Amino acid sequence: MGIFTKTVQYLKEHLGKTRDRISSSLSAVLTIGRKIDDALLDELEETLISDDIGVETTEKLITDLRDAYRARKIARSEEIIPFLKEQMKGYWPEQDRRLRTAAAPPTVILVAGINGSGKTTSIAKLAYILSRNDKKVIVAACDTFRAAAVEQLSIWADRIGVQIVKHRMGSDPAAVAYDACEAAVSRGADYLILDTAGRLHTQKHLMDQLTKIRNVAAKKIEGAPHEVLLVLDATTGQNAIMQAKTFLEAIDVTGIFLAKLDGTARGGIVIAIKDMLDIPVKFVGLGEKPEDIAEFDPEGFVEALFT
Repeated sequence: MGIFTKTVQYLKEHLGKTRDRISSSLSAVLTIGRKIDDALLDELEETLISDDIGVETTEKLITDLRDAYRARKIARSEEIIPFLKEQMKGYWPEQDRRLRTAAAPPTVILVAGINGSGKTTSIAKLAYILSRNDKKVIVAACDTFRAAAVEQLSIWADRIGVQIVKHRMGSDPAAVAYDACEAAVSRGADYLILDTAGRLHTQKHLMDQLTKIRNVAAKKIEGAPHEVLLVLDATTGQNAIMQAKTFLEAIDVTGIFLAKLDGTARGGIVIAIKDMLDIPVKFVGLGEKPEDIAEFDPEGFVEALFT
């Protein structure tokens, strides 16, 4: 879309904790002058898995590394990190990581995620960037089960200057979505972002509400929701994967917004998500300010991770 202008340098500045963790653990294994052998490769495999790189990707990396060594393409331990960087970049398939849009406005974005994942802040960041690029944005507070959720979204909407549709606490979330869709059409909005109640797979009534919201949007606006973003908390590591699997069973997730990436040493979870879910990470949250959002770029991420 051309509206997300964060650079590789920006990623480097905000991935310090993850980079420090990975650099420290790799340095302990890849000491200068160490011979490449099975013992080194076994230690390296354990290290990458512990850094949340993901079992599947780690196995591919170690296999490729062993093959490269046997073919004499690399000979020294100092060559391993440059080799890993190039291999990792090639493991991401060509996926469309742009924000999906409707053929004609409004574009409806449904946002899901458990409580505490950073969902509301992520919505605010997305709405802020869109509105600062001359797009008319409406947010809808469909999480009517928690007064704090409606209040928080209202505060953000006022702060970043976008409109909000909300009902009183305890209202039918689908009714909020219905009114929000009507408002988006009548007010000529470019984007409508639907917040939803934080939920777990054990909360069937909330999962059912999520489906209802999706169905209401589909009836009111052709092709809606055009984008379904799942917000995952990067600080939870592998637990984020388990959360994601439950949402995939309920809704057609089209992209992931990885929140709190700046506040964790577990940024390797980005690579594990690719392995286990095969859903494109579209956006990353890299700070507390509304503008702290970046489109996910695999090559830039790998450079930031190892530089």
